[in-house]
Amino acid sequence: MSKLKNKVVVITGGNSGIGLGIAQEFKNEGAKGVIVGRNQETLDLAVAKLGEQFIGINADVTNIADLEKVFAATSEKFGKIDAIVANAGAGTVGTVENLGEAEYDMAMNLNLKSVYFTVNKALPYMNNGSSIILIGSNAAHRAYPSFGLYGAAKAAVIFFAKAFSNDLLSRAIRVNVITPGTTDTPAFEKFVPIEQIEATKTHFAAQMPIGRIGQPSDIGKTAVFLASDDSSFMLGAELIVDGGMTYLAK
Repeated sequence: MSKLKNKVVVITGGNSGIGLGIAQEFKNEGAKGVIVGRNQETLDLAVAKLGEQFIGINADVTNIADLEKVFAATSEKFGKIDAIVANAGAGTVGTVENLGEAEYDMAMNLNLKSVYFTVNKALPYMNNGSSIILIGSNAAHRAYPSFGLYGAAKAAVIFFAKAFSNDLLSRAIRVNVITPGTTDTPAFEKFVPIEQIEATKTHFAAQMPIGRIGQPSDIGKTAVFLASDDSSFMLGAELIVDGGMTYLAK
């Protein structure tokens, strides 16, 4: 419980799935701070799991004023911020034939614009030498059917890790990106009928070289590494945590 002892963190989308998995691993290593989400019920449940070292802030990461509120409130309660995890995002399903301007704007606002402005609005409240962790997707590397918009947005997020690191050299703020693959989160419920979820997870596990789908803790442990001094010589890097799908799957 010492790698992140007393470090102040902010995790967007920290109320469920990968974001909550990251928050739990951060808590286990002694961090404190804020999780951000739009669903008050899941936000309250997540805070109850994390304990008194964390608070929840209901905010929409696509709303610039909400982001400003999040970082001002975090700084007021905890002081300067040591780590940001820009995790909030969601898949947009469809093809270039049937997704129009509204769907395009929604996908880019949630998965790309929000990442840029999460970092932009956090910086005045961050310590020099701190860590920013972006969350990509292996959809940026593999052209999964009907995930073109999502994959394109995540490819840009992966580039942001390089660009932001270069921009922030004078402050020694490191920006890196974690690229997950299929992970066991509530997102399955959005795309698959409840009675088919377990069979779908089994199907995905069979496709993965490692023989299982990811767990939020897999991503959380990687995030701990990137937020800690263990990764002090890494910046602009992408860590692919996808059970071998990007490089080994056929």
